[in-house]
Amino acid sequence: MKRPLLCVRGLHAALESGEEVLRGIDLEIEPGEVHVIMGPNGSGKSTLANTIMGSPAYEVTQGEIAFEGEDITAVSVDARAKKGIFMAFQTPEEIDGITVFDFLRTAQVAAGGKPVSFFAFHNQIQSSLDALQLDGACAQRYLNVGFSGGEKKKSEILQLLTLNPKLAILDETDSGLDVDAVQVVTEGILRYKNKKNALLIISHSTRLLDKLPVDKVHILCHGRFVHTGNRGLIDEVNTNGFARFAPAEAR
Repeated sequence: MKRPLLCVRGLHAALESGEEVLRGIDLEIEPGEVHVIMGPNGSGKSTLANTIMGSPAYEVTQGEIAFEGEDITAVSVDARAKKGIFMAFQTPEEIDGITVFDFLRTAQVAAGGKPVSFFAFHNQIQSSLDALQLDGACAQRYLNVGFSGGEKKKSEILQLLTLNPKLAILDETDSGLDVDAVQVVTEGILRYKNKKNALLIISHSTRLLDKLPVDKVHILCHGRFVHTGNRGLIDEVNTNGFARFAPAEAR
């Protein structure tokens, strides 16, 4: 029997203040699948993404997160990254003093555990820069410093292509992008996607989803999944919003 890549069971999570944000999440993602999470503002979408990634800003108060059959509920962020979990952030951080090239090379060595040929890595980065329509000089700029909003989001996809994780979590990657940039980012995601890895996409706008092979859509309201279906849910939400799915206490 094939085991899921990610298995979340009965997950509850709270802020440092003790306020509960996630109230019993069950989620299974198989290799090769694309899952989408949608929901009203404040429903817990980004909290779920950060909790799966291991952010210390949230405390798991109940439940379990397993990756490839291993319980990682108490595992650190860097250890989860080494196991093959990646997250593209809604608002990428600026890191002064570290170039994009050096950041990516260090991250790839840390993830793979072995040295990377400089020339092979340079060619790999250049190929990805070209695919994302980023200037070659971008690799020598400090990470996200002075980048436009679109460049920051493309930089996240550049990291995705470089690290090639088993599970990629994309949190509002299309927010703030114009139509052309969404197209480029989508092509970058398709360049990454294969039958062995998986995607968990959190999205308000659905422009990013038009060309992606979506397997399941989950509606998150008030810290719980209230409905799961196929990509037809995306069209329904676009037309009617979340009123049909939101429980009374979330309205």
